[in-house]
Amino acid sequence: MTQTSDVILDRMMALHPKVIDLTLDRVWRLLGAVGNPQDRLPPVIHVAGTNGKGSTQAMIRAGLEANGHAVHAYTSPHLARFHERIRLAGTLIAEDRLTDVLESCYKANGTDPITYFEITTVAGLMAFAQTPADFTLLEVGLGGRLDATNVISDPALTIITPVDMDHQQFLGDTIGAIAGEKAGILKRGVACVVGPQHDEGMEVIEAQAAAVGAPLLAYGQHWHVGVERDRLIFQDETGLLDLPLPNLPGPHQVTNAGAAIAALRALGKDEAACEAAVTRAYWPARMEKLTTGPLVEMAAPAEIWLDGGHNPAAGRALADTLQALPKRPTHLICGMLNTKDVGGYLSALAKVAETLTAVSIPGEKNTIPAKRTAAQAAAVGLTAGVADTVQDAITAITAKDPNARILICGSLYLAGHVMRENST
Repeated sequence: MTQTSDVILDRMMALHPKVIDLTLDRVWRLLGAVGNPQDRLPPVIHVAGTNGKGSTQAMIRAGLEANGHAVHAYTSPHLARFHERIRLAGTLIAEDRLTDVLESCYKANGTDPITYFEITTVAGLMAFAQTPADFTLLEVGLGGRLDATNVISDPALTIITPVDMDHQQFLGDTIGAIAGEKAGILKRGVACVVGPQHDEGMEVIEAQAAAVGAPLLAYGQHWHVGVERDRLIFQDETGLLDLPLPNLPGPHQVTNAGAAIAALRALGKDEAACEAAVTRAYWPARMEKLTTGPLVEMAAPAEIWLDGGHNPAAGRALADTLQALPKRPTHLICGMLNTKDVGGYLSALAKVAETLTAVSIPGEKNTIPAKRTAAQAAAVGLTAGVADTVQDAITAITAKDPNARILICGSLYLAGHVMRENST
């Protein structure tokens, strides 16, 4: 069999029976076996939080690259291809390079238990250590304290985006408990940019910062951001910036942009970097309007939008985004995983959508069956039905409402499936 990244990734799935098993012991063991690449990275910016991690990271990368910097970036999960998780000096990792680092990690690990995320994170760190760059952006996978990315002893900067309820079975069932896990990325003497937080979460973050000696740059205290006359206004102790609104859609992107700008200012970057952060960022499947592809063609003249948010805070942000768009009947196509709070996610969306068509996520064993998603949608007041496929759902919606706005939502895994379907 030809040795490809997909073949090796499939083998890695079998190394540990649990998909999520939070501890750093296995990661430290493997890092030692491959020469501790985490100690040879370009300056690291470590990003944790419940919502907004990816968007904030994308904005920071746009700003740094506009200042001429080469930037590594690590994110998860991927949408269409695993390669999306690892960006080397601005470019998605090539297949031969990915195969090399995955094979190296697989051989070094042997048959010892290790999760898929852990071993692939080590592979990403190896690739970063082998490639020259000016900065490394690391997005936490889950939590922070025990996440496989939390192996950098002296990052240049840490960031905690808004903390909300999600992954309670792993992180705790209160905002305070979850914030405590996120605050596990704080390091002594390393500044942390903190986005808007619930009071309970902020208290925990401040306590942990005091305990480890990490200075905070907190929203509402050290920096402020808002909208005035269709411009983004950012202010900190350095002064005021008057910038265009973020090109990433949604009111919530204003505070994400604020965190990105605060990070760039903490790194000593100029106004041009801050403007590029809000005008040049690209982050797929986060309220993204699809403009080409077979699904777009079959739906025309209806619009198709795609979003991978999946928790109650993401549902609220999505509802706010839809309300800010030009008025048009909105119909949801939704599929979710069985670890998610479906009712909590859909309750705000019920106020802005006409209907919901539920689908099961293809190829995902943890998908919620479409009928159960539809029942949860009906319980929060949505007119709900089911379809076997996304294509069937689009056909049914456009037959009744040819000028609809169709939003496919509920899971990054569903978003990835749609992106693959729409690229063929």
